[in-house]
Amino acid sequence: MGGNGTSPCASCKSLRRRCAQDCIFAPYFPSDDPHKFAIVHKVFGASNVSKMLQELPVHQRTDAVSSLVYEANARVRDPVYGCVGAISCLQNQVSELQMQLAVAQAEILCIQMQQEPMILPSQQINTCTDDERTYFLNNNLPQYLNFPSSSSSNVIHDSLKREGIFGHDMVS
Repeated sequence: MGGNGTSPCASCKSLRRRCAQDCIFAPYFPSDDPHKFAIVHKVFGASNVSKMLQELPVHQRTDAVSSLVYEANARVRDPVYGCVGAISCLQNQVSELQMQLAVAQAEILCIQMQQEPMILPSQQINTCTDDERTYFLNNNLPQYLNFPSSSSSNVIHDSLKREGIFGHDMVS
């Protein structure tokens, strides 16, 4: 009987065959977790999984089975994109959060610059004309970085509210 000596592995049980001592599935699909093999079999087929495992060195097979199980679960949830759809969704969330962070950092910089008077190095002040000094003192840089906080956060929050690939809102 299979790799553990007591009962056939999940694959041999599922396929209703005798589990040989050298069964390629036994170390990776134990009899106490039949769903693991069932989902991999449903998506990839037992023959294909067997071929993949036989082509790999023994030390890489555990990771390969783990990847196959992950991809099979993702394919059941999203038959078209599989785990690539989940990765893409997460990458979009990261991009949107990075944008929110950049806006928040710009707003912080704007507030800090409004609280502190603009101080130019003494050499730079001496080389500026009176008109340039007046311009810098009257037209501070924060006006270029000033984002209206209520409208920008609403736009970002609204863009995050679109439906995710798994049928639920990404942000509520």
